[in-house]
Amino acid sequence: MMLGITVLLLLVLAGSGVFVAAVLGVLGGVLTQLFSTFPLIRGLGEVAWSSSADFILVAVPMFILMGELLLRSGVTDSMYTALDRWVGHIPGGLMHTNVAASAVFAATSGSSIATAATIGTVSIPNMQRFGYNPPMFLGTIAAGGTLGILIPPSINMVLYGAMSETAVSDLYLAALIPGLMLALIFSLYVYLACKFNPSLAPRGRAAPWRERIAALVHLGPPLFLFLLVVGSIYAGLATATEASALGVVGSLLLVVLRGRLSVQMLLRSFEGTVRTTAMVMAIVIAAYFLNFVLSTLGLTDAAVKWVGELHWSPMAVLFSIIVLYVILGCFVESLTLMVATTPVVVPIIQHLGFSPIWFGVVFVILIETALITPPIGMNLFVVQSVRKGGDFRDVVLGSLPFVGLMFLLILLLIAFPSLALWLPELFASTRA
Repeated sequence: MMLGITVLLLLVLAGSGVFVAAVLGVLGGVLTQLFSTFPLIRGLGEVAWSSSADFILVAVPMFILMGELLLRSGVTDSMYTALDRWVGHIPGGLMHTNVAASAVFAATSGSSIATAATIGTVSIPNMQRFGYNPPMFLGTIAAGGTLGILIPPSINMVLYGAMSETAVSDLYLAALIPGLMLALIFSLYVYLACKFNPSLAPRGRAAPWRERIAALVHLGPPLFLFLLVVGSIYAGLATATEASALGVVGSLLLVVLRGRLSVQMLLRSFEGTVRTTAMVMAIVIAAYFLNFVLSTLGLTDAAVKWVGELHWSPMAVLFSIIVLYVILGCFVESLTLMVATTPVVVPIIQHLGFSPIWFGVVFVILIETALITPPIGMNLFVVQSVRKGGDFRDVVLGSLPFVGLMFLLILLLIAFPSLALWLPELFASTRA
């Protein structure tokens, strides 16, 4: 009964339009009043301090600042043009560039919303100028933006690692191959769709090899940042938090080299970072308080026990969890979905014998689907706002096929868990 009331209250509060942190905090307070014999609300101060003092969470503002600096450095425009030289002539044209640019930018920003907004700003004028099919073109931007929370470094992976007590470095390794696979699956779909229906996209010209090779220099900055951040982690030179600080230093260096450094630009970057970090940390603190309430009331243990009493196979429970997330993703904002459910679901997953590292990748892909499923998929609204006009239905219809492709990748991960676990196990063996 307690679990049912908790889920019902979460859906009602999340659907009321109240700020996410308030939803989680109010839910914790209501559960305290309904089911606790002593006022758990008095533990809020200690919970807020302990959750904020977690060293790994320092990476969150660092990655956000890195994305803010890159957004204003002009790196994205050059990167998009360079990628277009290589893939723009393939059936699908600039839609392949959207996916490729999203994957590359995701490897430096760590944010889906930032990825969708940045690539959308650069690419949407080309959609209108060259006459691409609006739904499909916009769908590649919205879906490509979701790569921002899968391909490392990823802010959501940091939050999942902190809340599930899983090493972020292992999560980054586990997500690398699935992230690249998802980008390739997106491009393959675009290629096949445009091959069978050429009216979806004009055929771009094949750039001479001289232009392609010359354009590679513009892919150097994002590659430099990726190697600086992710490479330093796996070379054993830095933790995930320290690597995020290195990423900020690298981003500042790029800004200076491109002649974009100014006091006004830094102030705008800092303001954007503070706003986003404040929002994320308010949600995290509220989620930790809710987790404290749920654990104290015994709801987490009760959920694990209830699953055990169902006598379902582990795979049946896993598919039930996936279906639940699909339903919740249509009504609950993605970050809320992650921080509110991780403390309850991860113990169940471990009890069933699944790896929390492997599930972290599946979980993030499920969160990705929530970003592009109506009615509250955040990337859908981001792309529509960047578009500045037109029918919102175009963005929704264009994104739906990519949701199906994400589920295809989840099925592949279930059938072949080594797609996510091979790299973490390989690095663990080399460190041993």
